[in-house]
Amino acid sequence: MDKDLSQKRTRHPAVASMFYPGDLEELRYEVRSYLNGSISEKNVSAQNNDVISDIRALIVPHAGYIYSGEIAACAYRLLLQNRKKYKRVLILGPAHRVWISGAAFPSSEIFETPLGKIKLDKILMKKIVKKLPWVSVNEEAHSQEHCIEVQLPFLQETLEDFVLIPMVVGETKPEQIAEVINQFIEDEETLIVISTDLSHFNDYETATTNDLRTACAIEHLELENLYSEDACGVYPLRGFLSVAKKKEWDVYRLGLCNSGDTSGDRQRVVGYGAWAFTE
Repeated sequence: MDKDLSQKRTRHPAVASMFYPGDLEELRYEVRSYLNGSISEKNVSAQNNDVISDIRALIVPHAGYIYSGEIAACAYRLLLQNRKKYKRVLILGPAHRVWISGAAFPSSEIFETPLGKIKLDKILMKKIVKKLPWVSVNEEAHSQEHCIEVQLPFLQETLEDFVLIPMVVGETKPEQIAEVINQFIEDEETLIVISTDLSHFNDYETATTNDLRTACAIEHLELENLYSEDACGVYPLRGFLSVAKKKEWDVYRLGLCNSGDTSGDRQRVVGYGAWAFTE
C-alpha cells in the first residue's frame, strides 16, 4: 500500500453501522461468518457450486447484511479459491440517491471501509471518461450511495491486493454499458460485479414468483425480458447480460431468496439473488 494514500481524496463509509457493522472487528467477524457458512443459510435457496472456477463476473445483492448478506456470501466465497487472481474489480450498480444521466465515476482516489482503504484505478477511469461521452465524474452520486459500498468488505475479505473501478449507473442503453465492460473483457484479472437487488415491496408470494421469473431471464441471458420492476439495477444488469450473451458465458445460480426469508416480515419484501459467470 502506498505511503501517501491517506493524503489522497478519500470517500469515507456512508452506510457503516446501518447496512453493515461499523466496528472493524465486528464487521470482519460477520463477513467471515457469512463466508464460512456459520451464519445459517436454511432460509436461502442456495446451490453447491464448489466446482465453479475461472469466474469472470458475479451478480450480487446490495441490501443490509442482515437481509442479503447470506446470498452475497454465496457468491463471494467462490473467490476464496483463488484470492490472488483478481487485480482489479469493476463494480456497476444503480444510482439510488442522485439522479444521473448515463453513468458516473467518483472523483475520489480512495474508497474506505472499516476494514481499510482501497485504491481506485484512476488511470483507466480517466481513459473511459475521455472515450465515452455519456460517462461523467460525479462525486455526489457516489458520496451516499450504498450499492457499491456494501460489496467492499466482502471483496476485502476474499481478495488480496486489488484496485477498484466503481461506476454508478443511471438510465442507459445495454450497448452503452457493454462499451464499458468490453474495456476489460480480455483481462482475466478483472472481476466484474453487478450490484442489484430484485423485486421491491411485493407480498412474499408475488415476490417469489416474480424473482423466479427474473432468475430464469438472467440464466437464459434474456436481457429483453428484464424491466425496472424486476431489478433496481436493471440498467447495468441488461448491459452486462448483453456482453455475457455475446461471449456465450456460462451462468450459475448461487442463491435466491427475499427479505421475507431472512427477516420474517412477509408483507413487503425485497428479492435477492446471486449468480456467477464463467467463460
